[in-house]
Amino acid sequence: MGGVSAPTRPSEPRGRPRGGDRPPREAQEDPPRSLYTAGGIAAASASGIGVAVLMTFTVIGWVAAPHGTLGEDIADVFRTTVQAWLVGHLVGFAIPGGHVAMLPLGLVVLPGILLFRSGRRLARSCELSRPPQAFRAALALAGPYAAICGTLALVGHTEAVRPSMVQALVAGFVLAFVAGGLGALRQVLRDSRISVRRLLRRMPSRARSLLVGTLGATGVLLVAGAGLFGVALVVGLADVVAITRELSPGIVGGTLLVVGQLLYLPNAVIFGTSYAVGPGFAIGTDTMVAPTGVAVGPVPLFPVLGALPENGAVPAYSLVVLAAPFLAGATGGVLTQRSMPAAASESVPLWGLACGATTGLVFAVFAALAGGPLGAERLTEVGPSPWQVGVATALEVGVTAALAAWVSSWWHYRRARLAAADPPEADTRDGEPVEPEAAPVTGSAGGRGPGRRWPRLPSWRPRLPAPRGRRLGPGADDADDEDAAELFGISYEAVPGADGADDPGPAAPEAPKGRD
Repeated sequence: MGGVSAPTRPSEPRGRPRGGDRPPREAQEDPPRSLYTAGGIAAASASGIGVAVLMTFTVIGWVAAPHGTLGEDIADVFRTTVQAWLVGHLVGFAIPGGHVAMLPLGLVVLPGILLFRSGRRLARSCELSRPPQAFRAALALAGPYAAICGTLALVGHTEAVRPSMVQALVAGFVLAFVAGGLGALRQVLRDSRISVRRLLRRMPSRARSLLVGTLGATGVLLVAGAGLFGVALVVGLADVVAITRELSPGIVGGTLLVVGQLLYLPNAVIFGTSYAVGPGFAIGTDTMVAPTGVAVGPVPLFPVLGALPENGAVPAYSLVVLAAPFLAGATGGVLTQRSMPAAASESVPLWGLACGATTGLVFAVFAALAGGPLGAERLTEVGPSPWQVGVATALEVGVTAALAAWVSSWWHYRRARLAAADPPEADTRDGEPVEPEAAPVTGSAGGRGPGRRWPRLPSWRPRLPAPRGRRLGPGADDADDEDAAELFGISYEAVPGADGADDPGPAAPEAPKGRD
């Protein structure tokens, strides 16, 4: 009688790891995508969403507009959408007998937001962990996006409208590099838990102070330009309403007309700033709107142009904004001086002049983007002159910023000298002077304790992290002792007289040794 053998265990298929040999879950996840592959996908996504949004508004306008205004079929509507998308990137185009380059700056917001979000998704999908990697992410996004812009410039080319291929490539690359790079940097900082303030501390101190002053002066001038445009719009509201009624656009057309005017709102603010600085702006050939006078001719039927003043002397309210460049210079100079880590009275005026120069450069670029030709014949010159606005802003803001920075520095050092020379008042109790109690020395290594009254300015010095295993500042020795106690299991107990442990006093005499 033969023995019964145990059933054999079926063999596992080859190539399949056992349960104990399976890789961890993290290893089974897909590796991060290649940066340049993900950049191409992000560029296509941003451009596709932008075209789809503009296509919606174009179709609404095509349905509401008179027959044949935007074309006969859907292909013409798509080409019109592509042209509007290129206008959002500030790409000029040629028309029969002229050129159009004065484009709405507000339309740049749409592709800017889409590229910013695409940059964040790119940094998240590629698992970028360091701020310098945002530069590579910006390049990976800007290259394919510029190629898409150039391709769409060919698609939007018609006999009546011919977009500029060179401007499409350059503008697409610059906008994608700036907006996408900022989005990638924002995501990297968020994932790494690095604040913007900490990132700014890594900048050189002089460059950071110049940046703060330039931003302050630029903000003051933009607020002045916006205020001037708002007041002029309220004063000329009757003309705005009359032009709108003459156009009689209807409900849908009126809505699109309001949207178009809102898109040109940043241009109007730059025009107002150019007026406040001095050179003013033009609304056609041989026209001028400046503090010295107004000379304009027939203008297009655009409701917002009803805010223009009448020919002749300028209104009295508009002269108030002429103080804006000097207020901007004072603001920029004080901010530049106060954000310096160690201001020297001899070099501070030079940094004030540098603040004015950078502010002038910024507004020269703004003037170039806000103006340009708007067709043929009389409208070949529209907007402010970039070089005139830049030079006037640099001189007015720079001189005022230099004076303001010098005065701020002088006032700071004057307060410091007075505080150092002012002795502390004697404390009298019961008619007798009492010696002031000594304050505990808790200051830094430079000997500056809390008892010395020095006026302190906001410091932008970068704070370097302490070396690993070492702590700096008050209480560092106690913290090191606690770490050592926790690491090695040593405990310390306070004993009476421990305060005098550092000063043992005279040594006790030793007892004489006895003889063995």
